[in-house]
Amino acid sequence: MRVLAAMSGGVDSAVAAARAVEAGHDVVGVHLALSRMPGTLRTGSRGCCTIEDSRDAWRACDVLGIPYYVWDFSERFKEDVVQDFIDEYAAGRTPNPCMRCNERIKFAALLEKAIALGFDAVCTGHYAKVIEDADGNRELHRAADWAKDQSYVLGVLTHEQLKHSMFPLADTPSKAEVRAEAERRGLSVANKPDSHDICFISDGDTRGWLAEKIEMTTGDIVDETGTKVGEHPGANAFTVGQRRGLKLGTPAADGKPRFVLEIRPKENKVVVGPEALLAIDELRGIKVSWAGLPITEVATGAEFDCYAQVRAHGDPVPAVAHVEAVTDDSGTERAELVVTLTDPLRGVAPGQTVVLYQGSRVLGQATIDAARSLQRAAL
Repeated sequence: MRVLAAMSGGVDSAVAAARAVEAGHDVVGVHLALSRMPGTLRTGSRGCCTIEDSRDAWRACDVLGIPYYVWDFSERFKEDVVQDFIDEYAAGRTPNPCMRCNERIKFAALLEKAIALGFDAVCTGHYAKVIEDADGNRELHRAADWAKDQSYVLGVLTHEQLKHSMFPLADTPSKAEVRAEAERRGLSVANKPDSHDICFISDGDTRGWLAEKIEMTTGDIVDETGTKVGEHPGANAFTVGQRRGLKLGTPAADGKPRFVLEIRPKENKVVVGPEALLAIDELRGIKVSWAGLPITEVATGAEFDCYAQVRAHGDPVPAVAHVEAVTDDSGTERAELVVTLTDPLRGVAPGQTVVLYQGSRVLGQATIDAARSLQRAAL
């Protein structure tokens, strides 16, 4: 096949490309230039869009003997990922920019361009597995190494996108083996540290970065009963589950710490309360998509057993889910994913992504629009 290898400049994508070459495919390497922000391009930046990364990707392609290109997707990244991140926080939600990047950049914009240029597949260094069922339909599954599994952030992939996705690291038992293989192949990135944090926030200070993008207005901090217990410098700077930095003037009656339970941007209020009230029992999700063909119950609206995961490295919990048609205030009908958790999850916030699994298979995902606590509802 003609394969376009997405080269981040890290060890995973380099080894994935090497395996694609070794399998006999016609491989071309491409590095995505996603940011023009000076902070993210400097030496020592914590993300994955630095000048150093571009050079590392080029060196890997040189060793592998494959063509190398840099594609500038910075404008689309700015609109579809960075601006989305700002807009979601401004609306009081907690977004996952890596999900948006995979959805809109790596497996939408990149794949679209790759197919237009005659490539059959896009190869990445993600730890996830694509399996074909008896009818040849592709399914997304967890990787062999569950500790490094990245199927959660790939939960946004559609049936059509899976047809053109290649994950050569799927069956690799550990990251240590990937590094050892890179060393054997003479790849200079063998011992390069993994990227971390949000790539477009170079110093990791999300609150400080948002303060420059979103107008912050002081407002009230109230407890679960609505009683004012303090003031905040801007509701958008807080996240559900947060404990530190509240600076409350009124201590809790039981003397125990309070946590952020909810953010109400329209009222400019932050709701706090005891840790027990962070437990969430029901999730309602919008922007629903299915990784491969949806299971039968989706079309009929019937309930189905599954496991729900709300963080990239979070533990999946047993749940029962179904899809229902909901009409919004404008009269538009949309599909909503309703997930009832058998074991409550702590501190889930609107804007996060819930990904559903059956065994190792990824069923699909939705953006959490509402997270309900039965304990809070009873107050």
